[in-house]
Amino acid sequence: MGNFLPLIQNENMKIYRRPRTWVMTGILVLLVLAISILWVIFGGRDASMWDVAFMESSILFLLVTIFTVVIAAGGVAEEFTSGTIKLLLIRPWSRSKILLSKYISIMIFALLLAIVLFAVTIFVNWICFGINASPDIKPTFVGDEGTNPFSYMLKYYGLTLISLVVTVTLAFMLSTVFRSSGLAIGMALFLLLGVNSFIGLVAMLDYKWIDYLLFIHLNLTQYLDGNPMREGMTLGFSLVVLGVYYALFIAITWYTFKKRDVAA
Repeated sequence: MGNFLPLIQNENMKIYRRPRTWVMTGILVLLVLAISILWVIFGGRDASMWDVAFMESSILFLLVTIFTVVIAAGGVAEEFTSGTIKLLLIRPWSRSKILLSKYISIMIFALLLAIVLFAVTIFVNWICFGINASPDIKPTFVGDEGTNPFSYMLKYYGLTLISLVVTVTLAFMLSTVFRSSGLAIGMALFLLLGVNSFIGLVAMLDYKWIDYLLFIHLNLTQYLDGNPMREGMTLGFSLVVLGVYYALFIAITWYTFKKRDVAA
């Protein structure tokens, strides 16, 4: 384990030394500030901080996913594109450890980005709407009256993080299968944005096999308000389906990376 930690540290350095990582984080923070400030200017302070924070989270978590997918899709493919993969493989580490260190580092980045979004939305909107707020202003997004908005937000982030892990693992698999980082990133974003744009229409079709499509289950927050895309779907069933896809993506990733010839 001792010689594995430097590998993870090395991969983290690759992520955080690149300007794009900090640009992505800055964009996320600035968008939260912009939305909250514009809300105060044009809508006033007569709103619950939780409503604004939840609205920002539901919109901007897509950016968290996109940013992490870009990092994940380039994780292995960029090593092949630049030729640095050979320098990694000649070191005294197994291919599995090298790949695992990349995967863990990307997941840490995804988690940190989600934490930044959560913390910034809560802090900024507490300043804009929470200080000296009227006790009559109640959050409206939590559904059942009496539900703690902070707990609801934690559930929302927890379910969304599960979907994020599966999505990022898919992007990581594409990065391993394809040597071109541009192709891996493009295909990952197409699957994330393109397929998701019409998955609601597919969910309306009356075919049993649709229940097992990946993208039907990626939006786990559909169970928070009790309105799943397909009748009869449950959170447990969605988690099982996502678990099967996750295991498949991991298996393909490890098999491809361990068998790939990098001599060319």
